[in-house]
Amino acid sequence: MKKVIVFGSINMDLVARSPRLPIPGETILGRDFFTAPGGKGANQAVASARLGIPTQLVGRIGDDNFGRSLLTHLQTFGVQTEHILIDKTAHSGVAIIAVDDSGQNNIIVVPGANGCVNGTDVKNLINLWDNAAVLLLQFEIPLTAVISAAKAAKSVGVKVILDPAPAQIDIPDDFYPLVDIITPNEIEAAQLVGFPVNNFDTAANAASVLLQKGVGTAIVKLGAQGVYCATADSTFFISAFRVQTVDTVAAGDAFNGGLVAAIAEGRSLREGVVWGAAAGAISTTKPGAMSSMCDRETLDRFLNERGFSG
Repeated sequence: MKKVIVFGSINMDLVARSPRLPIPGETILGRDFFTAPGGKGANQAVASARLGIPTQLVGRIGDDNFGRSLLTHLQTFGVQTEHILIDKTAHSGVAIIAVDDSGQNNIIVVPGANGCVNGTDVKNLINLWDNAAVLLLQFEIPLTAVISAAKAAKSVGVKVILDPAPAQIDIPDDFYPLVDIITPNEIEAAQLVGFPVNNFDTAANAASVLLQKGVGTAIVKLGAQGVYCATADSTFFISAFRVQTVDTVAAGDAFNGGLVAAIAEGRSLREGVVWGAAAGAISTTKPGAMSSMCDRETLDRFLNERGFSG
């Protein structure tokens, strides 16, 4: 089994629950509040590690209580944290999350130390390439660092997987050919291609545009509809797994964790998408981010019950 390297954000989530999400300018009463470790990079590292894959996280935290708590949580979940830098000049990143009774959410991310990630952190990746199958990237750290990391991975033959979240419009054209697999949801795909993405046909069109931009494989996540996947040679669609949704926070992160775990085990792209869809579905049945990531036994049982081999 090869290892997964995640280069990305590490946040403390500040979560408020309410019957519904407020409209702009409105104040409503919530009924619950809690803090939980999060950040797309950290969530995806936990999702991979929980599935039994050796997973190294590279990023930054602040020299504060949130940072120390985040480091402890990551280690508890089995993530290798030796290359997480403690930044004494910035606070740890935070995400302010509102969740309603249907499980929908909105999120404000304040980067903190994540916004300070730079070439020094990219250099920390150089000693990690040995036996690495995948470098997993997101956009909650500076784009310049993401691009540099992708170039470094590409130069040594490590597969680059990009979760283009949060959505951005200023991605340079020469970045796309560095990406082996891109995994946007509907909103992110629409932002990347310039037209609405909300069903099978528009997902297929978006994937085609992303392939034309130079990515190797485009995986468009359509939430409850399923997942569309396209390469230069083939396309397929995986229907969403039906579950009782409690909280959609970090479902996309769980998907990416499942996908990279399958790739690290040398499984096929289709198996990777199925694992991702299953891990994402399972995560929506529990509240929170890292705490909603499933272990390997749970994933295998879930897939077996639905006619898939784990």
